Amino acid sequence: MAIRLRQVGLDDFVVLERADDLGGTWRDNQYPGCAVDVQSHLYSYSFAPNPDWSHVYSPQPEIWAYIRRTAEAHGVLPRVRFGHEVTDATWDDDAQRWLVTTAAGRVEARFLVSGMGPLSNPIPPRIPGLDTFAGPCFHSARWEHEHDLRGKRIGVIGTGSSAAQFVPEVQKVAGHLTVFQRSPGWTIPRMNRRITRVEHALFRRFPVLQRLARGRQFLYRESLAFGWLKDGRSNWLGAVLKLRLRAQVKDPELRAKLTPDYHPGCKRMIVSDDFAPALARPNVALVTDAVSSITPGGVVTADGTEHPLDVLILATGFEIMPVADPLRGRDGVPLTEHWGAHRSAYLGTAVAGYPNYFMLGGPNTATGHTSALLYVEAHVEYVIQAVRAVLARGGGSAEVRADVDAAYRQEMAERLRRTVWVSGGCTSWYLDATGGSSALWPGYTFEFRRRLRTFDPGDYVMRGAGDRETVAAA
Repeated sequence: MAIRLRQVGLDDFVVLERADDLGGTWRDNQYPGCAVDVQSHLYSYSFAPNPDWSHVYSPQPEIWAYIRRTAEAHGVLPRVRFGHEVTDATWDDDAQRWLVTTAAGRVEARFLVSGMGPLSNPIPPRIPGLDTFAGPCFHSARWEHEHDLRGKRIGVIGTGSSAAQFVPEVQKVAGHLTVFQRSPGWTIPRMNRRITRVEHALFRRFPVLQRLARGRQFLYRESLAFGWLKDGRSNWLGAVLKLRLRAQVKDPELRAKLTPDYHPGCKRMIVSDDFAPALARPNVALVTDAVSSITPGGVVTADGTEHPLDVLILATGFEIMPVADPLRGRDGVPLTEHWGAHRSAYLGTAVAGYPNYFMLGGPNTATGHTSALLYVEAHVEYVIQAVRAVLARGGGSAEVRADVDAAYRQEMAERLRRTVWVSGGCTSWYLDATGGSSALWPGYTFEFRRRLRTFDPGDYVMRGAGDRETVAAA
């Protein structure tokens, strides 16, 4: 967002960052084996291709360095105010400004753009006795590298995408590893490999070749969505993945524990070639009984067994869409209260009652199959058009019309009902308390990008700088 604002001449902005460095996910998640689960050429900014990715799926340190290098190259670092966690943001309707309170001071702004990731705050499990565990205990997103795991009895609670990356690495050094699984996940092939020096040279000399590689990866990822946008189309994929699991895990009892009873795609797919084989190693035990409590010496499961541990690692996920907490709109209503159990935003970007507020990666913009950056870049261009439309009227505000917001909310609910995410027979972080999904986009990437290609003032209530009344744009 900052880079594009500078490029189009909208140069009066600041970036409020709660941490002391850039990077988000790739700054915070530094567990062993951490890497992207989308091919690196596709998980790159379209305006900043990197011909030197080391792997098809590059590791965390490399991605973090790429983000920082790109920010430096485009001169936006001086605009970032580190240590400025937003604690409150209130719309002043008379001044047509956002009054933003941060941990380091106050900021007034005509426009407010949320660039927080929807999965940025780790959640510890609510298990009795968690705070009594005597050994090291930490969330995977807050990895404590000072602990030597060699030869230790290690427990892992959770078997999602993060666990699937670090469990194979921890298994190599653990004396014994106990993995506590609530429900199994489907895994799809990763087929990671090193990108050769010849490929690097070709990508640098002929950038079109890298664009072609990116295009091929895009089409592969889009093909995955075909099986998930309609529940029944995913059945064939389940049969294929069961055959793959049979080849990876010979023990029929373990294989049964690792076989989901829901359609592929219903939960987030795990991109891995080594997670299931790691669970089959002699020093690993997969426990499927529910965790009932934690003691100073280990984990107790529902069958009454206490599993003795020296170290406990929590791979228990993240708070969904924490951005809503500090925001209050035109009527003083907190966004969390406005949303209730179901989060929604027009085009995943704007909410009625919250003028000049836009989101990057808002509700119903997550993707279960491709690069999130494809969606975020579409948001950025849409927001820039919105800002320009307001400034062209001499300032003021743009607020999505309530009827447009409501119609879009209904469209998302109806389309999502037909997808594997809602009707695939599982529970997941994709779902909210209503039984629908506030997270996922129920279509293909090209449709999303097409719908955000043009900002339509007719969808908004546009106010000039001196207007006392709100009027719908013609």
